[in-house]
Amino acid sequence: MAPKLPSETAPLKIGTRGSPLALAQAHETRTRLATAFDLPDAAFRIVVIKTTGDDRQMIEADRPLKEIGNKGLFTREIEEALLSGGIDIAVHSMKDMPVAQPGGLVLDCYLPREDVRDAFVSPSLSRLDDLPVGAVVGTSSLRRRAQLLNRRPDLNVVEFRGNVQTRLRKLADGVAEATFLAMAGLNRLAADVPATPIDADRMLPAIAQGAIGIERRADDSQMAAMLDALHDAATGQQLAAERAFLAALDGSCETPIAGLAELRGGTLRLRGEILRTDGSDALADEASGPVADGPELGRALAGSLLARAGPGFFDWR
Repeated sequence: MAPKLPSETAPLKIGTRGSPLALAQAHETRTRLATAFDLPDAAFRIVVIKTTGDDRQMIEADRPLKEIGNKGLFTREIEEALLSGGIDIAVHSMKDMPVAQPGGLVLDCYLPREDVRDAFVSPSLSRLDDLPVGAVVGTSSLRRRAQLLNRRPDLNVVEFRGNVQTRLRKLADGVAEATFLAMAGLNRLAADVPATPIDADRMLPAIAQGAIGIERRADDSQMAAMLDALHDAATGQQLAAERAFLAALDGSCETPIAGLAELRGGTLRLRGEILRTDGSDALADEASGPVADGPELGRALAGSLLARAGPGFFDWR
């Protein structure tokens, strides 16, 4: 049976954070749905929801995410609105998503994945290698911090939060000489930013970086039918492996973990990296196998790295 479609008088409510990037992702979702079902934009309403991670006082103070709380920082309030019926679907950056959803919610629709790479951003330098000894680099990502210090322990890495515009302003104000952003976000914003992509062989990205996920209520068969028309199978296969790897490591905003799944025909290659929080040690490995075995590959790769790491590897130093 065809799904009952939204209309101008009964629009489909799309929940999202209010940052420019989050809104761009919500608009992309709306456009894809409108195109798939030949609907006007007025058949959809974008609902902005402020999350704990968006608190401006904490952003401006550059409070580390670990001081605010980790899992669900950028999703909890949106998921509460979804469960209560205030919105019909929720659009998320998948690298922000905890590996488990609250009861009653399902995350099984992914849009085609964007560029997975990190970008080196600086108003005066074009490459990571150009940073002078002792340079100040800003990032709120524990993964990027640990990866950077592992390769360049001479650098001074400082907390650096905010959306793309906020971080660029901080660079212009001299808070840091450089920072990192996701290429996917810059591409989706069509941002004119002095950015240089960093190959994944050199800086493995965050789990699910570049992917947009759309969450719905588990009992909403109408939404399930609509979202099925948008789902990108290849992205789903990649994320199934990456998020299984993350789940087996009990990963969160407080653990420096990187991973990337790539598809080559019917084969999936999964690379993973775990680091000590101060960058003093890093362990990396990879696994390959049939695409259907992606989740099992993720769990096995995590187990291998944990066995090598030993207890206390992620303890704060």
